[in-house]
Amino acid sequence: MFTATLIAPPGALDPALVENLRNAWGGGDALWLSPDEAAEFAVEAVPENRWAVWEDLQEMRVDLVVQPTEGRRKKMLLADMDCTMTQQECIDELADVAGAGEAVRAITKRAMNGELNFVEALKARVALLRGLPEDALAEVWENRITYMPGGAVLLATMKAQGAHCALVSGGFSYFTEKVAAGLGFDEERANRLLIENGQLTGDVGEPILGREAKIAALEEIVARLGIAEADVIAVGDGANDLGMLARAGTGVALHAKPAVAAQCEVRVNHGDLTALLFLQGIGRDEFV
Repeated sequence: MFTATLIAPPGALDPALVENLRNAWGGGDALWLSPDEAAEFAVEAVPENRWAVWEDLQEMRVDLVVQPTEGRRKKMLLADMDCTMTQQECIDELADVAGAGEAVRAITKRAMNGELNFVEALKARVALLRGLPEDALAEVWENRITYMPGGAVLLATMKAQGAHCALVSGGFSYFTEKVAAGLGFDEERANRLLIENGQLTGDVGEPILGREAKIAALEEIVARLGIAEADVIAVGDGANDLGMLARAGTGVALHAKPAVAAQCEVRVNHGDLTALLFLQGIGRDEFV
């Protein structure tokens, strides 16, 4: 048995749309997870026209996911940070302060689309931050970084249900430590900017956490917790997230780069982070 879930920005999901699709697919009764925002219904198999319908719904700002019903509620959240738990790429914001914003953003875009080797791209971007005062880290955090909507509710709700929450980023520990503390992650992993005499050296500590390190984190954490990879819901937006998204029971491409989303079965382009709760069959009345 499979479950079809439709998610839209609050107030944007038309009940008639849900009912028409349910009828077309011969689905079970629709269950509203949040009025005019999220609904689901059961189907016996994945419809052959799923992606054609998905394309049509995208024009209406509606996300559609069809997934196995069994095992949807997860025991662990594994999340990327930049442009996933936060609305910005922290390195791009640091680069703006350093006067290298345009050059760094261009590299970031290509790296996140999978056009460049992530590790080499990270080294090239960090090199452009050489000489930036250490105080700039705090300035960027306080004035430029904001949380992705729905993140606090996602963490609080999953933790209330006993889930373990891990933040694994190809970004920097200065920021992951603050995001983890602010949102309630149980642990965090990231790269370390090297600092000497109050300035960034332009280097990053080894080993660099990239795509393979995110997969390794998934393997290590589930082994420690005594759960299966199928018990994990992972979320990210860049090419360096694809490995962990493919290995997790549910891998969610959130507002992802097109080249990344194309490789993922579960795509959320219009909802916020609470979409990860709807995908697990958790209704708004269960949100913390």
